[in-house]
Amino acid sequence: MIGRLNHVAIAVPDLEAAARQYREALGARVGTPQDEPDHGVTVIFIELPNTKIELLYPLGENSPIKGFLDKNPAGGIHHMCYEVEDILAARDRLVATGARVLGGGEPKIGAHGKPVLFLHPKDFQGCLIELEQV
Repeated sequence: MIGRLNHVAIAVPDLEAAARQYREALGARVGTPQDEPDHGVTVIFIELPNTKIELLYPLGENSPIKGFLDKNPAGGIHHMCYEVEDILAARDRLVATGARVLGGGEPKIGAHGKPVLFLHPKDFQGCLIELEQV
């Protein structure tokens, strides 16, 4: 069901400093910041040959990333995103196996303009999982 790894998301306390570190220290191709108000984040994508890194920074006081950074002030890995061909079929299959889909189970449009869902970390070895339809 799942396809390739789309990205690993890292919550960061300073978005520009993190982007600069990837650009200058690691020589990575770094995108521009984009606000995602529906998800309460500002993101920057780091392009790698085989996947992407998504830097996450809180957008607004109700951002889920703010809560994550309150618990992890230095930042850290927030979630992993896997590609799926049919997000509704993937959701239905996961729910049938007992997995919990966050946010009421209806896909939202993610940072790449495609439908996404998040799966409860307690159902996946403590890792928040994002599914993105490709």
